[in-house]
Amino acid sequence: QVQLVESGGGLVQAGGSLRLSCVASGSIFSINAMAWFRQAPGKQRELVALIRSGGSTNYADSVKGRFTISRDNAKNRVYLQMNSLKPEDTAVYYCRVWNSDRDYWGQGTQVTVSS
Repeated sequence: QVQLVESGGGLVQAGGSLRLSCVASGSIFSINAMAWFRQAPGKQRELVALIRSGGSTNYADSVKGRFTISRDNAKNRVYLQMNSLKPEDTAVYYCRVWNSDRDYWGQGTQVTVSS
């Protein structure tokens, strides 16, 4: 089993920044991709950003140019730097990692952007 713990969420004004962090622990064999998803009230969970083991990334169109995903393989951590935040970025943000056995989800961290 792999445990994921997210941190860094909170309340911020529009235009502000937050940095989310997710650390993986437990039976980590080989983590391939790591990603951030988000789910706003009444909406489906959506992919925000993904980073592969080689470092290549993908972003949702809505966050391109504002968010940056990065990872520290030695520490089994993934980060999401969020700049120029907008009220529509308000959601619960989830970390997801693909270990060699299966994928795992974190418990989520709330991000609220006030206008």
